[in-house]
Amino acid sequence: MDFSFSEDQDALRQLARKILDDHCTHERLKALEAGPEWFDRTVWSELAKANLLGVALPEDVGGSGLGFVELCILLEEIGRAVAPVPAWATLVIGALPLAAFGTAAQRRRFLPDVAAGDVYLSAALTERRGDAPVQAARDGTRWRLDGVRALVPAADLAGSVLVPARTADQATAVFLIDPHGAGVHLERQVTTNGEPQFDMQLSGVSVAADDVLGDPRGGDAIIDWIMQRAVAGLCAMATGVADRAVRMTAEYTTNRKQFGKPLATFQAVAQRAADALIQVEGMRWTMWQAAWRLSAGEDASEDVAVAKYWAGEGGHFATYAAQHLHGGIGLDVDYPLHRYFLWSKQIELSLGSSIEHLARLGARMAETPAQET
Repeated sequence: MDFSFSEDQDALRQLARKILDDHCTHERLKALEAGPEWFDRTVWSELAKANLLGVALPEDVGGSGLGFVELCILLEEIGRAVAPVPAWATLVIGALPLAAFGTAAQRRRFLPDVAAGDVYLSAALTERRGDAPVQAARDGTRWRLDGVRALVPAADLAGSVLVPARTADQATAVFLIDPHGAGVHLERQVTTNGEPQFDMQLSGVSVAADDVLGDPRGGDAIIDWIMQRAVAGLCAMATGVADRAVRMTAEYTTNRKQFGKPLATFQAVAQRAADALIQVEGMRWTMWQAAWRLSAGEDASEDVAVAKYWAGEGGHFATYAAQHLHGGIGLDVDYPLHRYFLWSKQIELSLGSSIEHLARLGARMAETPAQET
């Protein structure tokens, strides 16, 4: 069986890499980090011009009509470049659910502008431990939402945020919320890699009936659908991050000499680098297994949990080893490697750590009856 990418997929990767390499230089990233805005609008515009933002969107809304695997190729390249753009928020947890569950009017309202790079989206998938779910109550023909969601990415940019809420009959519904509308308060938080995310306070937010995504009694299935793709998308970015960190380390240890010999020729260095490469390959292929199953419309809950475990454990090992093998320069913020460690740690702790996903896998195995042989 041939597991290689198609010519079109390879061309997509090459195009994304060319754009990101041209614009996400170390100097450009340093300039952004010194300024007030994390988001690189130039890169986003270039990705839109190349129609890469619409890679997984249907053709009838201006997309390319490709699949989740192609979107993960783009996300892997964004991770490789540590590009400060809201691709995961807009394309994965925002646009994909609208394309899959949105009405024709909802799709027309948002998705063509997403593909053009003019509209950003997000979803409020995280709640802090101890916080009650957002509550949704009928208010005539409309809905009233109250509650708090934590760490919403790109909420300050988004034209709409998908917010799950508990209804009076204890069902879950997903609502399209204007994050700049009446009754919405955003509180900026700065995360590990410098990306701003926002706590979202909803106080009597009024939502029209046509701003419900899908069946208002079927939100649990929609959220599960979103979460599987959200986690797989994080794993794709983590793979790009770790792969680039290891490659930077290979170049550095090849060129850096001690006692007249390249560091890469020292046995301990070579073994540590080889172990890091093995971790990256584990991340890569567990991620592609999950992405392929999702693209094929198959249940991928176990595959996604396995991939997230590897993304956390493997990403930490690879980026930590990269910093260790660089020595003191690996900690210097004037050198680009530090960003990869920070991005890896940010992804590791987003939507469940490795230990949490491993525990879920264990619980699932414990609930499955043993098969007689």
